Amino acid sequence: MSTSSTPTRPQPHVGPSLAQRPASARRAADWARRAPLMPALVFTIVVTQLPFVATLVISFMDWNAFHPEDRGFAGFGNYARVFTDASLRSSVWSTVVITVTVVLVSLVLGMLIALLLDRRFAGRGIVRTMMIAPFLVVPIAAALLWKHALFNPSYGLFNGLLNALWGLFGSDNPPQPDWLTLAPKVAIEAALIWQWTPFMMLILLAGLQSKPADAVEAARMDGANSWQIFRYLTLPHLRQYLELGGLLGAIYIVQNFDAVFTITAGSLGTANLPYTIYQTFFSAQDYGLASAMGVVVVIATIVIATFALRTVSSMFNQEAGR
Repeated sequence: MSTSSTPTRPQPHVGPSLAQRPASARRAADWARRAPLMPALVFTIVVTQLPFVATLVISFMDWNAFHPEDRGFAGFGNYARVFTDASLRSSVWSTVVITVTVVLVSLVLGMLIALLLDRRFAGRGIVRTMMIAPFLVVPIAAALLWKHALFNPSYGLFNGLLNALWGLFGSDNPPQPDWLTLAPKVAIEAALIWQWTPFMMLILLAGLQSKPADAVEAARMDGANSWQIFRYLTLPHLRQYLELGGLLGAIYIVQNFDAVFTITAGSLGTANLPYTIYQTFFSAQDYGLASAMGVVVVIATIVIATFALRTVSSMFNQEAGR
């Protein structure tokens, strides 16, 4: 009785794994993967990091173009002036007030609009497109629009509406308030809120559309009303989207220059830190102090961006865990 055995096929030769290769071979493989990224990395360093290093060095110098012979090392004197000088401290406070007000009001309005646009109705796509339009306007153009078309006391829309209302009541002396003089900071905040509310709306609308529908249906079957669904289901689901919108909005609004420069030119207590940097550098020619203020703004932006990245990372981890 003979038995036949199936011939075994020769196994192909498999080279050593990456961990088993010599250290020089592993380093060569790593460099081969990273080499295509080197031009972009070098370009990024040259364009962003070298100017920041130069700004950091200048921030420790006493350097005023009007007194070039007095240039020297100032230590932390410029940074001390940023937080102790009354006018500079006022610009820091204005930056905080404008940023917090615009972010909070934009988030509330954006959430209300997102809740409305999350419903089904005829022409929803057109309404969404119209609501996004303010965010697509060039910032300097939006500031000019608010300054001249809305706030102008002679031909602005707001005073025109007041004239129409007073005309309905038969009054011959309608008020003509100068809005930029009466409430300059509110005028800047209103223009920024108008422009940033669509941005918040987009983020929150994306969060609403990712909300699980079965949980809402189960809550309705259990007798929950609309307010209870919003408070216990919708709002907790939107928490991370609210954080993301607030952090991203703060990163950009804290650096806003266009609205302050165009609407009030920094007058009447509206000068924020970016506008003060502009004045210090180009008008006062104090390069050291302007650089110190710039570094303060960059550090504040980095801190906010770190929280934003953590929020985005936690959102991705939660999506991957579903």
